[in-house]
Order: sequence, then structure tokens, then C-alpha cells
Amino acid sequence: MANAAPIPCKICLVTGATSGIGYETALGLARAGARVGIVGRDAGRTDAAASRIRETVPSAVIDVFLADLSSQTEIRRLAAEVRALYPRLDVLVNNAGAIFDARHVTVDGLERTWALDHLAYMQLTLELLDLVKASAPARIVNVASMAHKRGRIDLEDIDGARRYGALKAYSQAKLGNVLFTAALAGRLAGTGVTANSLHPGVIASGFAGGTGGWFGFGWSLIRPFLSNPADGAATSLHLATSPEVDSVSGLYFSKRRPVPTSSLGRDEALQEQVWTLSLRQLGRAE
Repeated sequence: MANAAPIPCKICLVTGATSGIGYETALGLARAGARVGIVGRDAGRTDAAASRIRETVPSAVIDVFLADLSSQTEIRRLAAEVRALYPRLDVLVNNAGAIFDARHVTVDGLERTWALDHLAYMQLTLELLDLVKASAPARIVNVASMAHKRGRIDLEDIDGARRYGALKAYSQAKLGNVLFTAALAGRLAGTGVTANSLHPGVIASGFAGGTGGWFGFGWSLIRPFLSNPADGAATSLHLATSPEVDSVSGLYFSKRRPVPTSSLGRDEALQEQVWTLSLRQLGRAE
């Protein structure tokens, strides 16, 4: 069971919360006494997840939000709904993500892995940032992966139009998470808002559910031997609730401890390049 420090009267939002690590994170926050908003793409699955949390934690206050986070229009609508419902937002956990064996382009004309696993984190965070700042002390938690260590940012082919591979795209997006978190933390210095990223472990979750081919087959074989999602949520819950990390920002965690990122993850020039590129892809000004 993933444990969280008590955070009564706090409001938290978790994306990708219908199953796996996201569900366990939302459940842990509810157990800690927080009001929790869960974001999912499918209405039936999201309502079912909310019901399971309420059954497990009868006192839980769970709000359901629906959005396809690969769509920038959907993210803007989601953010508007969150701002309309919540007077504050103490914790934002960006967790939703997936890996895809074939290249797909979103409604915005972007490669789906980069759009969902990286740009969605950045867009939702920026859309909600004023609310989060007004709630300080507050926390932003970005679920990345140790896969970022094999990632490279291909600034000339960020969408994989010339050469696409599932692991290549996923690792690039997870490096994007790490770079975004570091750049965001620097911009949030002095605001009372922290931003950290993490590796949840190699977890038996549904993140490869949209993947067929050799990767999907391989994942199905190793999945029974992986850690359970509750263990995977432990570091997310630590960063979201623990007093130990009250003022810690801009770091990357694994097993609830800060650990080094790849050298590219620490590259400040690359952090700014990816920040600028991402803003351009999102149609936003600095």
C-alpha cells in the first residue's frame, strides 16, 4: 500500500487516474484526507475509478474530469473546468502517459507520444499555474521515467517524421518531462511552489496498453514480474505530501530519494531550448 502524509483540506488533481500508478496516487491522496480531482479520457472508466476510491475511503471527496490530454483544446477546457470548480489547487500530479508502437499524429498535428507524455504536462501546468501559485505553498509533481536517460531531444525531428521508434519517442518525451521540470522550478523560485519529477519504478501498469507489435508482446511477457502500481505511486505520494520535501524543487526522485538525472537532463541550455520549442508547439508566449 502506498502511504501519504496527512494533508486534510488540501485539493489535488491527478491525471491518468483511472488505473495503475495514477489511480493509486489518487487513492493515497484521498486516504490522506485531500479532496482529489481525477482526470481520465473515458467516462465509464473514470466514474468507476472514482467509485472504487469512494468505496475504499468512504469520507473521500472525489471529482471527475474528462479530457483527451493529447488535444490542446481538451486541455484548455479541462483547465477551465478545474479553475471554475476549485478555489485553490495545492497539488498537481501530471501522470498520464503512454507508449505507442506506431507513429500517430494528434488533432494538433503533433506526434502523439510527445504531445501526450510531454506537452500535456507543460500545457496543463501552465494553464493552472496562476491557481497553483495563489495556493502556495503548493507542489507540482511530474511522473517521468528512468527511460529519460536513454532519451535524446531531436530538435530537427521532434515529431519522428523521419525516423520513429516507440522507445525512442517515449524516452525523448520522458527527457522532456525532466527538462521541463527543471526549467519550471527555476521560474518558480520564490513563489512557494515546488516542481519535481520522478521515476516510479518499472511497474505493471497499463501504460503500454496502446502498443502492439514486438513491444506490446514483450511487455505482456514481463508484466507479471514487475512491481505493483501501489509501489509505483509511493514516490509520487512522497513528493505530493511529505514535509521532508516542503522546500525541495527542481530535483528528480526515485524510491523517494533524489537521484541524478542524465547529463542531458541537467543541461540548462537544452532546458531552455525545449521550453521555447514546447511553447511554440502550444501556441503560447513566454
